[in-house]
Amino acid sequence: MKTSHLKPEVMQRLAVSMLAFLSVAGCTTVVEIEPSSLPSSPPSSSSEASAPPSSPPVEFNPALHAEMIAMLERDQAGRLGGTDAEGDMARTERLKEIIDEFGWPTFDLVGEDGEDAAWAIAQHSDLDPEFQAQALELLRDAVAAGQASPGNLAYLEDRVLVGRGEPQLYGTQIGCGPDGPEPATPIAEEATVDDRRVAAGLDPLADYIAEIAPFCEDD
Repeated sequence: MKTSHLKPEVMQRLAVSMLAFLSVAGCTTVVEIEPSSLPSSPPSSSSEASAPPSSPPVEFNPALHAEMIAMLERDQAGRLGGTDAEGDMARTERLKEIIDEFGWPTFDLVGEDGEDAAWAIAQHSDLDPEFQAQALELLRDAVAAGQASPGNLAYLEDRVLVGRGEPQLYGTQIGCGPDGPEPATPIAEEATVDDRRVAAGLDPLADYIAEIAPFCEDD
């Protein structure tokens, strides 16, 4: 797989998000590119004034933050052809332990980059779909509390749906088919997909597919 002509920032996002999927909808590979920047809280709405009080502040845990970042670095290394003796399943099991002790790793607990790391590990927990679905619900609650990325939620939402063979909502799970990028499963209500993507802080679907296209050409 040649990717030398991709921009460095695209390569970095591929390293976070790329994973080969087992024969989904006839696609050989599912590629997801994480946006370079994601909003740290859901878009504002008129209902914000009536939202329940936020939970008490959580103290930042530097040791856990460092562990999350190190786990993500190993995850990335394996996906770029480097060494990953640990493997996805071991990281899944460790994330389970962290969630049992702390709940979802939030912005307050591990910082935005630590929360991104937790999401990436959950995103790559395809071998444990039950846990992946549990992580999705925890991430949903964290986003509602302004403690996790709405874009991460969109990606994990689609990941779980595609794993079940169901239509995705945001079109984040794009495969490299014979004729280039194509959705791993159909996109529900595709006419309004960009509205959902914008609400989650994601680029329009056409831009996302265009960013993936060079990777599919070399796949």
